Amino acid sequence: MAKLQIIDQNNKKVGDIELAPEVFEVEIQPEILNLVVRSQRAAKRQGTHATKNRALINGGGRKPWRQKGTGRARAGSSRSPLWRGGATTFGPQPRDYSFKVNKKVRKLALQMALSSRFSEEKLRVVNTIELAEIKTKAFAEIAEKLGLGKTLIVAKDIDEKLALSARNMPHIKVIEADKLNVYDVLLYPELIMLESAAQDVQERLK
Repeated sequence: MAKLQIIDQNNKKVGDIELAPEVFEVEIQPEILNLVVRSQRAAKRQGTHATKNRALINGGGRKPWRQKGTGRARAGSSRSPLWRGGATTFGPQPRDYSFKVNKKVRKLALQMALSSRFSEEKLRVVNTIELAEIKTKAFAEIAEKLGLGKTLIVAKDIDEKLALSARNMPHIKVIEADKLNVYDVLLYPELIMLESAAQDVQERLK
């Protein structure tokens, strides 16, 4: 088992934690990470785009002129896609972009994402982050001590003081352990896990 030191919010070592190799030392396969990230991003798409086809445009029911004898091209409707004010040909219609990825593949991808951060030494475990009140300035001081850049913070249970104090900092995101996902882990170069969250994630992903 790999070991990682546990630090406090003042960036001082307070202990060690053993990390399960089947969670944090998995061989990384980029194609699996790519599949799961595409699945997550596709599921977020609203898919509400639409253009009007001939059935949706009012008018155009009457033939503009007779079929023969006028010298003009044949026309059956003034709402033809060839006419100004006409319909759109093969335009986008509302649709669901999401696609299914097997549960085992999603679990493996999350293990790979965590292993990637561990191998890059971008994963740190903090015993706890405690704030006396909801105050961004107070959290910013802790972030400075920890040297946080663009960081994802994972907590077992979201503390309201932590969540509200951190939300004004655009480069930091706080999420619960059970909502940990591949896209967020890969999006944020640094990963901070509170000790209780690290234990919870290990038990869930073993």
